[in-house]
Amino acid sequence: MSSGTGTATGAGLLLRHNLRRDRVIVAIVLVLMAVMTYASAASTTTLYQDVADRVSAARAINAQPALRALYGRIMDVHALGEVAMTKMTVTYAAFACALFIALIRRHTRMEEETGRAELVGATAVGRDAAMVAAVVESSAVAVVLATLVASMCLLGGLPVAGSLWFGVIWLGTGLVATGVGAVACQCSASARSCAGIAAGIMGVLFAIRAAGDASSDVQWLSWLSPLGWNTQLRAWSQPRPWVAPLYLATSVALLLAAQAMRGRRDLGSGLIAARPGRVDGRRWFASPYALVVRGQLVALTLWSAGCLAMGVLFGLIAPGLQDLLDSVDVQQVLDHLGGALIAAVLSVAGIVVTCFGIMVITHVADDETSGRVELALSTGASRGAWWRAVALAALGGVAWLLVLTGAGLWAGLRLGGFDHDGGRSWTALVAALAWIPAAWVVVGVALLCHGWGAHRAALGWAGLGVCVFLTVAGDLIHLPGWIIRLSPYSSVPAYPADPWRWLPFVLLTLVAVLLAVGAWLRFERRDIG
Repeated sequence: MSSGTGTATGAGLLLRHNLRRDRVIVAIVLVLMAVMTYASAASTTTLYQDVADRVSAARAINAQPALRALYGRIMDVHALGEVAMTKMTVTYAAFACALFIALIRRHTRMEEETGRAELVGATAVGRDAAMVAAVVESSAVAVVLATLVASMCLLGGLPVAGSLWFGVIWLGTGLVATGVGAVACQCSASARSCAGIAAGIMGVLFAIRAAGDASSDVQWLSWLSPLGWNTQLRAWSQPRPWVAPLYLATSVALLLAAQAMRGRRDLGSGLIAARPGRVDGRRWFASPYALVVRGQLVALTLWSAGCLAMGVLFGLIAPGLQDLLDSVDVQQVLDHLGGALIAAVLSVAGIVVTCFGIMVITHVADDETSGRVELALSTGASRGAWWRAVALAALGGVAWLLVLTGAGLWAGLRLGGFDHDGGRSWTALVAALAWIPAAWVVVGVALLCHGWGAHRAALGWAGLGVCVFLTVAGDLIHLPGWIIRLSPYSSVPAYPADPWRWLPFVLLTLVAVLLAVGAWLRFERRDIG
């Protein structure tokens, strides 16, 4: 190691390199979040005729534990910003955390896993340079995102003070996510496992916040989660400035913990020791299908547990939903905010689960560029069998996770005593099936990108971002209907709140099949790697 060992020597060079590598994906996320913030702010006055309607909508949300758990509690029903930023305060802020975790993981753990960190460390670069550069980049992105969010609130006509405090909420959330990512990257030598650990931590924080917001008896739970501080800060009415330092203190504590953990492990290893494999591999590992599935098994297990738990949680906290569905006026309000419980939860789950399919493809693309796929194919496995295994893991995994989410909703609704429409809680499982073709289409786009080249697989994330933007913000910014319908998510009926429709189910499935076929035709004509 160089003389800079134990220092941050060379962090500036690594930071510039990181910014160049991440310029596309960071720009896409920043623009999407900024546009969705503006759309949410600007459309509020058109969604509600007067103040009374807006207050009625806010009270309708607060009256339902399920919606409070999903979107967060509205602290002041009379505040314009509270209603306008209902989804952005907690749910979309939690989605944004994925960007900061990905940045930390990409420039620390993945660099160690591929061996590049060791090569860089052999030069005049200090041992702490990579971590410092990653943290500085992630923190800077958090500052830019917070500034954009606050600016879009102002452009959308929301109060100045509230907009600035709302930006502080997003800045704090980004800093905490940076710390979570840094800690997760010290736990395992596998980048995939680290991503699962970070996702698990954020999932627990979201669940704690959801439980606190959903139940009046345990509201104190929301104080145990940084995501709960997003509502407790009261950005839009009587702000609590003393809440803001909690984000910074938590982030600093997590980063200090990550640095201490890093000092207790060797480069390329993790605090959780990897188990040694068998001397002789099992025969069934000779199959490309088994190899791909085994590589995704840990991630699939963690995602399965999370999806099942999410479904059960939101099913359990849905008492009284049938009363809301009997009211036409309240149903219209709920439609503006994400639909009824089942439709609202599945609309989020459908998008989140799509991420699993894209992750499978990008991970396999990394295996291809690192040469591991070439080694596997040199054993006699056919190119076609390997590609079909990848497609099966991505598409089949998405379907499995959505079915689990629907099954969890069904179980939670039954356990919670939901008996709307003659006790047809099984409709939650049917509703989950409706989202599978839409998720397949987006995953199919990622497959097609991978078919054109392993280095293009990450463009699947851009495709997901565009689809989410069209679905979430298309109506709010008055885009033409045909443009909004370019997103497969926009074609999924909000069943059981709306009638079931077979046409979009069949058409989206056909589109997904065509994308998969096109991906295969392109893949078989290019070189590996």
